[in-house]
Amino acid sequence: MSGFLAAHSTAEWQVRFGPSGRRAVVSIGNFDGLHLGHQAILRSVIENARASDAVATVITFDPHPVKVLRPAQALPLIQTLPQRLAGFAALGLDAALVLKFDSALAALSPEDFLRDILVRPLRTAMILVGANFRFGHRQAGNVARLEELGREFDFTVEIVEPIISSGAVISSSAIRNAVGEGRVADAAQMLGRPFALTGQIEKGAGRGSAVLVPTLNLAPEQELLPRDGVYATETTVAGKLYRSATNIGTRPTFNGTRRSIESHLFDFSEAVNQGHLELRFWDRLRDERKFSGPEELLRQIGVDLDQARAFFRNQDLSPSAAART
Repeated sequence: MSGFLAAHSTAEWQVRFGPSGRRAVVSIGNFDGLHLGHQAILRSVIENARASDAVATVITFDPHPVKVLRPAQALPLIQTLPQRLAGFAALGLDAALVLKFDSALAALSPEDFLRDILVRPLRTAMILVGANFRFGHRQAGNVARLEELGREFDFTVEIVEPIISSGAVISSSAIRNAVGEGRVADAAQMLGRPFALTGQIEKGAGRGSAVLVPTLNLAPEQELLPRDGVYATETTVAGKLYRSATNIGTRPTFNGTRRSIESHLFDFSEAVNQGHLELRFWDRLRDERKFSGPEELLRQIGVDLDQARAFFRNQDLSPSAAART
């Protein structure tokens, strides 16, 4: 979105918005995945900011706090920071304040965190959070304490209810589990869009050409990968979106050991061996398995490609429509 600010300090935020005298409406969190629950909170931030001519702002952290506080317990992230920032901008927020999470930030008391980051620099007028929000050193602050501090520092607090899907609360953990198990269609329902990998095209082993099905190989930036298998996907390369079928795995037919992500793009014949690629996962077609040799594998690839095409026909997803999802 034009005009969106990705600030990495409160000083950057103040340079852009301080001279206007406008206050901020804020939500705080990791927002990993930017799922439907997160989107509900941030849309409320935008609505309240627009109603009071405030700056619609999200505060997030990099790296994830668990990576600093309990690295052995850190889970793979659903999104990269650039993906999160792009999502914030697309929702219509005015700014994202990305705070470097380190021992100094972790040591701030709830009172110091609010005063030094939200109250003095941002002049926060409203904070929107979920009911389980915690903040400050050792997560000592909760919603009740936040409301108390709001009365002291002159801001209001609004609690946003969680979003329920299939009887369960949508959460980053649920999405992480779904992707890790290969249930990418379930993940897409909770995200409000397909799970996506981004990264650079890398040179493959050349076996795709050997079995007459050329592929583009992705070196992913994400920590979280879907379970090994074959998927109906869409691939963006050189600014264009193509339907595709993707295999994640170790190429057991060729006794491979290194995990790779290979996509065959429909109606694509360009020779590309470098550049940026985005891969969107719509549905899982089958597990990866070992075949007797290249001929049996080629026959199965033909079946996989037909199934991927059928999936898109049945879903009636045009590339342009999918790009807006």
